[in-house]
Amino acid sequence: MAKLVMQLDELSCPSCLQKIEAAVEQQVGVKNVKVLFNASKVKTEYDETATNPEQLAQVVTNLGYTVQNIKVK
Repeated sequence: MAKLVMQLDELSCPSCLQKIEAAVEQQVGVKNVKVLFNASKVKTEYDETATNPEQLAQVVTNLGYTVQNIKVK
């Protein structure tokens, strides 16, 4: 499992957090999704054989948020 951190534009409401968590959690191979509201970050672990950082960033982008930076650990 690889770890991923996505830096987003500022999140404006707590419901944004729930929407992003739910959408990312539904992706195949993803677990331990945490959205840090005050830091505007999404942290997760993913199976590199099932998905990739670009696909997960696209999920967030499709919800209307801008992913500014992606870090894989």
